[in-house]
Amino acid sequence: MPSFAYQAKDAAGKTVNGVIEAENERVLRAKLRDMNYYVTGISQKNTGGMSTDIGAVLGRFKGVGEQALVVFSRQFATMINAGLAMVRCLDVLALQTEDSKLKPILVSVRRDVEGGSTLAGSLAKFPKVFSPLFINMVRAGELGGILDDVLNRLAGFLEKDFNLKKKVKAAMTYPTVIMVMAVAIVVFLVTFILPTFVQLFVSMQMKLPLPTKILIGFTNGARNPLVLFPSLGLAGVAFFAFKRYTAKQAGRRQYDAFKLKLPVFGLLIRKVAISRFCRTLGTLLQSGVPIMQALEIVGKASGNEVVAETVNKVRDSVREGESIAVPLQLSGMFPPLVTQMVAVGEETGNLDGMLSKIADFYDTEVDYMLTSLTSLLEPLMILGMGFVVGFIVISVFLPLYQIIGNIK
Repeated sequence: MPSFAYQAKDAAGKTVNGVIEAENERVLRAKLRDMNYYVTGISQKNTGGMSTDIGAVLGRFKGVGEQALVVFSRQFATMINAGLAMVRCLDVLALQTEDSKLKPILVSVRRDVEGGSTLAGSLAKFPKVFSPLFINMVRAGELGGILDDVLNRLAGFLEKDFNLKKKVKAAMTYPTVIMVMAVAIVVFLVTFILPTFVQLFVSMQMKLPLPTKILIGFTNGARNPLVLFPSLGLAGVAFFAFKRYTAKQAGRRQYDAFKLKLPVFGLLIRKVAISRFCRTLGTLLQSGVPIMQALEIVGKASGNEVVAETVNKVRDSVREGESIAVPLQLSGMFPPLVTQMVAVGEETGNLDGMLSKIADFYDTEVDYMLTSLTSLLEPLMILGMGFVVGFIVISVFLPLYQIIGNIK
C-alpha cells in the first residue's frame, strides 16, 4: 500500500503534517475529512531506491523512544475518555505521532483492531516496542472496561521510570565526559608530544629518572604495533568473553550480585531496583492484573537476576497461600522498611497503594544519592586527571632540569 505525506489544518486552524498509508489519494482525502482535517497538500512518498535522508537512515537503527510511548498512552487515554471509537483514536495517533518508528506500528494496530482483534492482542505483535507490562495492563483494562484509567496509570508509570533513568544517565554524564577528556589528552601527549622528548633524551644517552623511564616505556608500547594490537585484541577477547558469560543466567546472576556489593554504586543500584520493583508491581495490581501474573511480569521486567530470583520465591509463597513480605525479608535484598510496609499493605488490603508510596520514597532517595554522588565524583575525577597530567609533566621536566644543570 502506498504512503502519502500530507499537510492539513485541524478544526482549530493548526497546521498538521504526517504520513499515512492509503489505497489512493481519493481514499486518503476521505480519511482526513472524517478526522475533521482540511487538506492543503498531498504528495506520494517514493518507496523505491535508497533513501538520501540521513535522519531516516539513522532512524532505522533506533527503536521507539520511551517518551513517544508516554505521549501515546496519555493521548490515547484522553481520547478514549472523551468517547472516541478506538479505531478513530488509533487513526489520529498514527497521524500525529512524531516518532517515525511508532507511526507504521500504530497503522498496523489500527488495521488489526478494525479487523476484530483486541487492542492487547494487536500490540502483542510488537514485543520489542510494547513490553509484557504494557500489554497485560491494556488487556486488564479491556476486560475491566477501564482502558482509559489503565492507560493513564501506564503513562504515569512510564513517565516516572523514564525520569528515573534520565536522572541516572545525567548524573553519569559529567564523570564520563571528564574521563573521555583525560584519555584524549593522554593519547594526544603520547602520540604527538612525548616522542620528541623521548628522542632527545635517548640521543643524549643520559641517566634517566624512574618516572621518565616508566613514561618512555609506556609511550614506546603505545606506539609499537607489536604491543598495541595484541593488547587491543586481548581486550576485545576479554570483552566478548564477559558478554558471553553474562548472557547465561548463572553468569548474569553472579554479575548482578557483584554490582549490588559495590561500594556506593551498589547501594544506588539496589535502591533503583527496589523502586522499579515496587512501582511495577503496584501499577499492575492497581490495573486489575492477577497477582500471580503480575509477579511473573515483574520478575521479567526487573532487569536484575537477584530481584528476579526473589520474585520467584514470592510467587511460590503466594501460590502456597502465604504472604509476600516474608520471602522479601528472607532475601536480604529488601530493607526492613520495605518489608514492613508491604506487610501492612497486605493486612490492610491496600498493597498497591503501599507499593506506590515505597516507590515514591525510593525515587526521592535515588535523587538525593545521585546529587551527592555527582558532588563526590567531580573532585575525584579532577584529582585523577591532575595526577596523570602531573606525572607526565614531572617525567618530562626532570631530565630537562638535568640537561640545564649539565650545561651550567
